[in-house]
Amino acid sequence: MGTSAGQQPKALDPFGIRLGEAVDRFGSVCVGIDPHAALLEAWQLPDTVQGLRQFCEIAVEAFGGQAALVKPQSAFFERFGAAGVEMLEDVLAGLREMGTLSLLDVKRGDIGSTMAAYAQAYLSDASPLRADAITVSPFLGFGSLAPAFDLARRTGRGVFVLAMTSNPEAGHVQHAMWGEETVSGTIVDEVAEANALARADSYGDVGMVVGATVGKDIADLGLAERLAQSRAPLLAPGLGAQGATIGDIGRGFGPAARLVLPATSRAVLSAGPDVAALRQALREVKQQAAALRPPAALD
Repeated sequence: MGTSAGQQPKALDPFGIRLGEAVDRFGSVCVGIDPHAALLEAWQLPDTVQGLRQFCEIAVEAFGGQAALVKPQSAFFERFGAAGVEMLEDVLAGLREMGTLSLLDVKRGDIGSTMAAYAQAYLSDASPLRADAITVSPFLGFGSLAPAFDLARRTGRGVFVLAMTSNPEAGHVQHAMWGEETVSGTIVDEVAEANALARADSYGDVGMVVGATVGKDIADLGLAERLAQSRAPLLAPGLGAQGATIGDIGRGFGPAARLVLPATSRAVLSAGPDVAALRQALREVKQQAAALRPPAALD
């Protein structure tokens, strides 16, 4: 894998359109690249930069050109310092070279010039860390994310906003009331507004992160229909290792299930390090997930 930071990227179509085309071709599953220590050990690789490089080269070979969206988790690269960040640059470049959309899981969220700098780091055409989309946190106020939305719109990239995460601590904040609405409900409405001008037959460019395990919360808060109307691609982590199934997503998300991108990392990565075995594990998840998105699901 080689970096391409010196090349002038060509103009990109809007992210939602590119994502829809990728889902039509490869299915809706988002597969992660999470090189944490336990997986390196399971693959009989050292927990070193060299082990990280071998892990990433195998993962990019296995998933590039096979999935609609590949999600590297930045933290597992950052733990190696500068060499790890350089490896993350190589992973993103390798996915670009294979024509595979990348979603960089960084969960950034800040205010003013700091948020603008984060946007430049991951959404600018000139950045070696540029991805097709990133995850962001709205909990300093939805408006604080404006620099990321603005730059993503100009460069044809996407932004996935944390809305309803599956960790047990989340409800204390995300289900809190803001006036007559929950914080999560407010985020859903803000994302829907951001996607109001999206092409009718495509995803919007602004997505949400909604855990695959929070179906009961979606029902209790009455958010299923509003999620469906948001046109947001719904990244749903928690499939497999965290206990969620495709059936759980179908039942919990209701009419919004057609927008879900089921996200899996360990459940597929545990099949490594053999490339063929990794691809087979991904195929099996994609076959299961096909039921969530019937033909013409976005019409």
